[in-house]
Amino acid sequence: MQVKVIGAQGGVIRGAHATSLLIDESLLIDAGSVASGLDIKDQLAIDHILISHAHLDHIKDLAFICDNCFGLKENPFEVFCHPQVKKSIKDHLFNDVIWPDFSILPNSTKPTIRFNEINEGRVLELGDYRVHAIHVKHPGHAMGFIVEKDDCAIVFTQDTGPTEAIWKKAKEFKNLKAIFTEVSFPNSLESVANLSDHHTPSTMKEELKKMPDVPVYLSHLKPNY
Repeated sequence: MQVKVIGAQGGVIRGAHATSLLIDESLLIDAGSVASGLDIKDQLAIDHILISHAHLDHIKDLAFICDNCFGLKENPFEVFCHPQVKKSIKDHLFNDVIWPDFSILPNSTKPTIRFNEINEGRVLELGDYRVHAIHVKHPGHAMGFIVEKDDCAIVFTQDTGPTEAIWKKAKEFKNLKAIFTEVSFPNSLESVANLSDHHTPSTMKEELKKMPDVPVYLSHLKPNY
């Protein structure tokens, strides 16, 4: 698997882009900056989108990738998320007030985007990939994902505070190659990180003790820090 980091920040300023990770050009994890970070032809190549939770910095470019690719893509973007995340996106983004409902445009039988519900423990078969969805400690029914392809597995959990289940599951994978996770705040704001279920360097130091011994890539730092 090749992982392209489109966006890796916990906010948005010039030169900093919100969370979006693209695997092998076709599987997207979170949609914080996919439209602003890719050309149209690369957006059209995406087949499946995993949404970890409904916070704006992880979903906002769902609106723009649908707008950009409307009428150009033969099959809809297949989005996979928790049922409550789907409800939040439909209620508050694709609601024909904030943005058109591209899940019924151009029509309900051939929409631009299609939502699929997932719950913890379900294994998704998405083309060449097997995806394990596991709840992590962050508001909004947040999930992390373990993605497998051939002899490779990678953990993605972009927003989480100290958690347990995903690290326990990750240790079952002998082919685990890497972990993508987060540090959002400096140590001086550990109380804020704890209240919002995010990490600081000091809490990540403890979290690393739970993880398998593979390379760890940290993202989601707030741009003002």
